[in-house]
Amino acid sequence: MKKKWYMRTPDRESVKAICSALKCSPLIASVLANRKIDSVDCARAFLNPSLNNLRPPFSFVDMDVAVRRIYKALISFEKILILGDYDADGITATALLVDFFNYIKSDVLYYIPHRIKEGYGLKPEHITNHMLPNNVDLIITVDCGSSNHKSVKIAQDAGIDVIITDHHNISHPLPGAVAVINPKRADCTSGMNDLAGVGVAFYLVISLRKYLRYKNFWLHKSEPNLKSLCDLVALGTVADMVPLRDENRIFVKTGLDVMGSAPRPGINALMKVSGVEKAEVSAGDIAFKLAPRLNAAGRIDHAKIAVELLLTKDRRSAIRIASLLHEMNATRKGIEGNIIAEIDAFLKENPEILEQKTLVLFDYFSKDGWHEGILGIVASTFVKKYFRPVILISVKNGIGKGSGRSIPAIDLYNIISECSMDLEAFGGHKMAAGLTIKENRIKSFQAKIEKTVSEISKPEHFIPLLFIDCLLDFDNISEKLINELKILEPHGISNEEPLFMAADIRVLSSKIVGEKHRKMLLKQLGSNKDKLYNAINFNIDVEKPFAERFNQIAYKLQWNRWNNTKTVQLIVEET
Repeated sequence: MKKKWYMRTPDRESVKAICSALKCSPLIASVLANRKIDSVDCARAFLNPSLNNLRPPFSFVDMDVAVRRIYKALISFEKILILGDYDADGITATALLVDFFNYIKSDVLYYIPHRIKEGYGLKPEHITNHMLPNNVDLIITVDCGSSNHKSVKIAQDAGIDVIITDHHNISHPLPGAVAVINPKRADCTSGMNDLAGVGVAFYLVISLRKYLRYKNFWLHKSEPNLKSLCDLVALGTVADMVPLRDENRIFVKTGLDVMGSAPRPGINALMKVSGVEKAEVSAGDIAFKLAPRLNAAGRIDHAKIAVELLLTKDRRSAIRIASLLHEMNATRKGIEGNIIAEIDAFLKENPEILEQKTLVLFDYFSKDGWHEGILGIVASTFVKKYFRPVILISVKNGIGKGSGRSIPAIDLYNIISECSMDLEAFGGHKMAAGLTIKENRIKSFQAKIEKTVSEISKPEHFIPLLFIDCLLDFDNISEKLINELKILEPHGISNEEPLFMAADIRVLSSKIVGEKHRKMLLKQLGSNKDKLYNAINFNIDVEKPFAERFNQIAYKLQWNRWNNTKTVQLIVEET
């Protein structure tokens, strides 16, 4: 879909002040100001992320209650069970807590529900079929639990205490747990609403270590270095697509350093099968290579396989499991491609559907039905293609399981809440949500979603914007500039990689590589230095004729590393 280009205009005084105080280039200062990092103090903190700058862990409501209850469990040798979600955020959060409790030699188990057979969160059957037979005394949820009122009550009635750690939307009344640690609680003033589930779990560990110090727990054993857990925090944080600002930026920057220097065996093996260079691992590598393979476990088989990978100390086991996840990811891609092809064919036959402001489809026209573990990824594909909210539903035995993705201007969670009278259950946040619905209610739900979005939206909401940081002619590109841009990493949500614009570009040569990527040699007309640059445009329509000239391009600057050499490369985003 064609995007509307928008040139950012940073505040000149902010740029000048940041340049002067931090001795950085005007371009770097402009990029920071474009991201609302427009004071010297904020810019300094952003450019120097440190674990020392984390906000106080006990600013979370119920954190003090939680650590006291866990301390009681530790000194009484109670059995603790960590229950996590089946996505990369929940997987890494589970591994993080289990790793910490293993270090202090507590009696700890973990449980990850099967995505298809059990679904999301703590279920009543988990209590009766697993927790009670295993004599569990305390359940700690990670990345789930905020809406599991019934299950929490069943556990408490059975004499099992529950501590909830979560980051999903939460409303009153709260579950009757011993503690509910969730930055989105209305009465929580921590200010850390953007944390992923693994970030909340990490804050629990920080708080617990501090409380154990107060209780002289570490007199006869060394305190764990929590920096070593930041590789897990970085994985889950990037995978969950939360803003990479404040604590999240600190976690990811620190975690990438750990992954690049002393990765745990499982992550090291995962990087190898993913083709990621340890010394150059980036947030992009997590988002597009590592996280999809972790998520493939829950989508294709069982997410506990991914937890086993992250917890193993054995290199051979790590390679074996990482290779298995690599194969599962390939399987996932095949299933995903089939679903996309079916939907494309359906929309081609029914083009009137694309006149709607939402795309809510279920698999009645599918030959074999849709794999519900893949629907979120497929929904994201069609959001990108048609730029509107997309909800896809897989129906089996009269019950539909759906995943939705949205665009920035439409809060999907709120929209689904407005139409929840048709649903059996739902959950999520602004950009992504899941739901359960009876088949005979889908038509009604489709109509209500379309009506609700139509009433609250404006035409401009459905035009994707391309935000340009600044005009950067080829004459001003330099190796020094590319090196300086690296201080802005890691990139992700709310800290996107800088995007530049140049006009009057001539294509000197062009060829297709990797089936759908266009490799080019570019020159800017009117350039004083006649600089030539290699460029690549990913995922193009190969059926369209090659252009020999572009009026303008939007591009990113990167190093292209090959055979121990590096050259400047332009990543062309739009033309």
